[in-house]
Amino acid sequence: MRVLIVEDEPDLAAAVRDGLRLEAIAADVAHDGDSALELLSINSYAVAVLDRDVPGPSGDDVARWIVDSGSRTPILMLTAADRLDDKASGFELGADDYLTKPFAMRELVLRVRALGRRAAPHTPPTLELADLRLDPFRREVFRGGRYVAVTRKQFAVLEVLMAAGGGVVSAEQLLAQAWDENADPFTNAVRITISQLRKRLGEPWLIGTVPGAGYRIETGEPARSAEVEGG
Repeated sequence: MRVLIVEDEPDLAAAVRDGLRLEAIAADVAHDGDSALELLSINSYAVAVLDRDVPGPSGDDVARWIVDSGSRTPILMLTAADRLDDKASGFELGADDYLTKPFAMRELVLRVRALGRRAAPHTPPTLELADLRLDPFRREVFRGGRYVAVTRKQFAVLEVLMAAGGGVVSAEQLLAQAWDENADPFTNAVRITISQLRKRLGEPWLIGTVPGAGYRIETGEPARSAEVEGG
């Protein structure tokens, strides 16, 4: 999952970004409305977390742009105002949820994940494929009933692969969804993370490489051959 944070307070923006990353949620930050609109025009986000009072186009303007563009990106508005009228105006603009400052990071994470799931109604709260089970809310992975300890980035990559339901996911798609805007498109981070994730999950290998296309969770007979290690 990749999220956009629109917040002009650097410390708060960094805290939210880091808190989301600790939960295996990739996050980009925009400190003003112009930067937010630029990022939204070139990237796809599971959720947009908007502060209403930012320089340039306001958070309200950004919300209008999201709605008018037809992107269907869920909007979580952050504001210091807790009056009912303020919340009502936010919902009228197209906000899907509202959180008043100050807020608990855990609550923000839960709301972001709930909005991301709501935007993809075919995706159940817990993902299950082959003998894997992934719980995004608890950030837990099980294989054959056995708990598997994975890093945050490995979890994010596995979540994208499992959400594809056995379909092929390209390295570019994994970079776009599991990394943030600072990811180098020429990096070998995807290949390295996939290799490490295979080892964490154990044999027989469940993540297969489709030459020239990408990676997928093997829903049939898992591969044992060393050729998948080259992915």
